[in-house]
Amino acid sequence: MKRTLDNTALWNEAAKAGAYLGVVSVVCLSLKELAAVSDIDFLIKAASIILWVVEFLGCILLMKDLMLSMRDRYEDVKITDTFRMGRRAALLSGLLLASAGALFVMKAPEAKISELVDLMAANFNGVMNRDEIENVVDRLPLVVFFSRWIYCFLYGTVLASVMSRYIYLQKLFGGSFPPRGNDTPDEQ
Repeated sequence: MKRTLDNTALWNEAAKAGAYLGVVSVVCLSLKELAAVSDIDFLIKAASIILWVVEFLGCILLMKDLMLSMRDRYEDVKITDTFRMGRRAALLSGLLLASAGALFVMKAPEAKISELVDLMAANFNGVMNRDEIENVVDRLPLVVFFSRWIYCFLYGTVLASVMSRYIYLQKLFGGSFPPRGNDTPDEQ
């Protein structure tokens, strides 16, 4: 027997989905940071590309599976319900990923931070002095947190919009969408 979907159940589903998506993203971010410790340019670039693809595709497939399981567990799930769940999950998973990103920036070694300040001072020569650059770098965890959270929320909202329509079309046509040749009922 399927349960009815109310606002509390929708938030619970979104919290579970956000936790799953956030853990996948944080693990990929952590592996990227571990590769960056090696100081081997090829390894850093290869790990970044591979882990970005894994994270990108993994989040898409995970979002699809979570929306499908929500649709199957509750009765009368509408397209707006799956979209709301996906949008809320994006908000919560983005919070996890943004927190982890800000933590990595806060725990960055002083040598790397001073290299960053020197590089910015060389590039912004005449536009910003070293004190202004150091003030910007002091606020870097906050900037990383909010920019990553906004990015994740926007990406997740677009993904939820696309996936909710896909899930709805699957339910509407009673199978995979677009229908395959073997998905049509037999004619008698």
